[in-house]
Amino acid sequence: MYPEYDDLSEYLVSDAVVDWQTPAVRLKALELTQSQSDEVDKARCLYEWVRDSIPHSNDAGLEIVTCTASEVLLHGTGICFAKSHLLAALLRAVNIPAGFCYQVLRMDPPVDNEPVLHGFNAIYLTTLDKWIRVDARGNTNGINAQFSIKKEQLAFAMDPLADEFIYETIFAAPVKSVVERLKMYKTRSELWFDLPQSL
Repeated sequence: MYPEYDDLSEYLVSDAVVDWQTPAVRLKALELTQSQSDEVDKARCLYEWVRDSIPHSNDAGLEIVTCTASEVLLHGTGICFAKSHLLAALLRAVNIPAGFCYQVLRMDPPVDNEPVLHGFNAIYLTTLDKWIRVDARGNTNGINAQFSIKKEQLAFAMDPLADEFIYETIFAAPVKSVVERLKMYKTRSELWFDLPQSL
């Protein structure tokens, strides 16, 4: 994997989607990490909170479509992309660089055997001088994604024979095709049949 930018400040930006300067987002990040002094512990704490406390909308059977970090926090739910927006915002709020990663899957897609894009995060740990990838989509139905600085453990294993792969770029902002889809639909049921298939 490699970052889109060498300048880490690009991975600390607050923008319309990763709106970490919104008071609610900033306060939640500080509240969750107040007992942590170590950068790795802060990152792990925020990751596990988004993974476990913000249910994936499909798992929870919720129809609301969220996109921005503050929307995900307010409504307490989001699909993989939206959850990655919140996790990046919380990390950036405590000065931990975070970016966006995307994977093409054919596993359990809404439409038979059509590829579907899946989103997760990369975190830069300054104390270790390394990027790690983490997937906060939520551990349901046998999924076991974990925070690890040694061995990557994402939500979905890949089958290269089925043309599944991870884009190696760590993007500084959520990709346009994802943001447009999340803003386009009012219900998850509608969105589910028009998820992005690639970048």
